[in-house]
Amino acid sequence: MTKRERVINWGLFVLLALIWGSSFILMKIGRQHLNGMQIGALRIAAAGAVFAPFALFHIGKLPRKRVALVALSGVLGNLLPAFLFALAIEKVDSALEGILNSLTPLFVILIGVFFFRVRLEWQKLAGVLVGFAGLVALSLNSGFTPSSFGYALLVLLATLFYGINVNLVNRYLRGLNPLHMATVSLSIVALPAFVVLWQQQVFSMARYDRETWVSIGASVLLGVVGSAVATALFYLLIRRAGALFASLVTYAIPVVAIFWGVLAGETISWVQVACLTVILSGVYLVNSKPDR
Repeated sequence: MTKRERVINWGLFVLLALIWGSSFILMKIGRQHLNGMQIGALRIAAAGAVFAPFALFHIGKLPRKRVALVALSGVLGNLLPAFLFALAIEKVDSALEGILNSLTPLFVILIGVFFFRVRLEWQKLAGVLVGFAGLVALSLNSGFTPSSFGYALLVLLATLFYGINVNLVNRYLRGLNPLHMATVSLSIVALPAFVVLWQQQVFSMARYDRETWVSIGASVLLGVVGSAVATALFYLLIRRAGALFASLVTYAIPVVAIFWGVLAGETISWVQVACLTVILSGVYLVNSKPDR
């Protein structure tokens, strides 16, 4: 690999970390005038609208028997998490959402072991235990009230859906072009998102209530950049540098989320940063290869 190629790869890595790490603060901006259902629907609808022209060409290249699984992947990997994250932002700080999101690789391993017969090596088991120790410590030191704790569980549920989706794709959709899957799945799940937009009267709000424009714009930006563009960049990075290097973006996302949280006036304690370090140590163990 040439120096120029390494620079491009690291540029894509940093850009992805900035995009995904900034998604939590965009949800917070959206929350100023919109509810969680409206934010989630705008995000998915905007991403689907961007990908729809490509999906028209890509859907014919997918095996007909697997289109339903591709749609299910869109539900688990995009639709449900988008709504869960947006609903949780009402009571959970954006930086804390970014920290909790870093648990995704641990759920990938757990779902794989319990439901997809993935072999659990000792490094991965140690990583899961370390990561959940960090989660417990974070829960005990984040001042959750009974109501806000329930909203934090929504974030964990979203990461659980991510874990199921990764295993689903790895087991049943391996070999398919990932960009084809992304465009088709996001375009399909955009259809119920548009129904939610109509039911939530977002189109009327955009037309008659100018105070909502900033929140609507942030949510649309979240979908176009945070879902559609970032998905394409992520698959490009996998193709250029490999899945292992691309997966390391998990470590950078909460750092960016904490940075935006501090700028937004959120309280980030050193204990929470320490808990994040413990969680990411677990993620490192999960992603590490055993010595031969």
